Amino acid sequence: MNINNIHDFNLNQENDFLTIQTKLKKHINLANSVSKDALQTCAGVDVAYWEEDGEAFGVCSIIVLDFHTKRVIEKVHSAGKIDVPYIAGFLAFRELPLIIKAAKKLTIEPDVFLFDGNGYLHYNHMGIATHAAFFLEKPTIGIAKTYLKIKQTDFVMPDNKFGAYTDIVIDGEVYGRAVRTRQDVKPIFLSCGHLLDLDSSYDIAMSLINRESRLPIPVRLADLETHALRAYYRENQKLAE
Repeated sequence: MNINNIHDFNLNQENDFLTIQTKLKKHINLANSVSKDALQTCAGVDVAYWEEDGEAFGVCSIIVLDFHTKRVIEKVHSAGKIDVPYIAGFLAFRELPLIIKAAKKLTIEPDVFLFDGNGYLHYNHMGIATHAAFFLEKPTIGIAKTYLKIKQTDFVMPDNKFGAYTDIVIDGEVYGRAVRTRQDVKPIFLSCGHLLDLDSSYDIAMSLINRESRLPIPVRLADLETHALRAYYRENQKLAE
C-alpha cells in the first residue's frame, strides 16, 4: 500500500507535535468519501507495547476483512523499538512509525480503517485514527475501549440495549459517541477519524459487531493479534523486519 508521507518523525517532541496537529486539524474532513453500501473491505489496527532492559518496544497488527463475509483476507504486522515516550495528547507520534511500517506491507488497500483508539474524540481532534488517515488517505474510525475525558466533561451512559448511544458534546461540539454494542456490557467510545461523518462511522462499526466482543470484529482481531505477537517477540527476543 502506498503511503502519503506528510511529515517525518525526526521531531522535537511536544513543540513540533503540537505544530503538526494544529496544521493537520485544519484539514480534517468529516464528510463521507465512501458509502457503507460501497464498502468491500475493512481493516482493524492496533498497537501493543512492552519493555526490555529499560527500553520500549511495540508491535502493530493490521487485519483486513471482507466487509460482507467478515472473513480475514490479509494480515500484516511490524515490530520495533519505540523512540517516542508517552506524552498525553500525542500518542499518535509514538504509534505511527509502526503503523506506517505495517501498512506498507499491505497488498490490499482497505476501504476503511478502524483503529483501537480515538479519532476526533481528542484534546485537539487529532487522535490516532484521524492522524493516521492523512498518511493512509483512507476513511478512518476511532474505537476506544475507555473514555478520554476532555475539559472535565463526562459522557452520558447510553441505555442498556444493543445500538443505544449518547453523543459526547464538549463546548457545544459533538466529539464522538458512547455506544452500547452489547447489552450488560460497558460501552465503547466511537469517533470519526477522517473522511467519514459520525452517523456513517456508527453504522459501519455496528455492522461489524458480533456476539464475541463489544468491539467491531476487525478491531478485536487486531487487538488479539498484537497481544499474541507481543508474547512471541518477548519470548524470542527478536523483532520483525
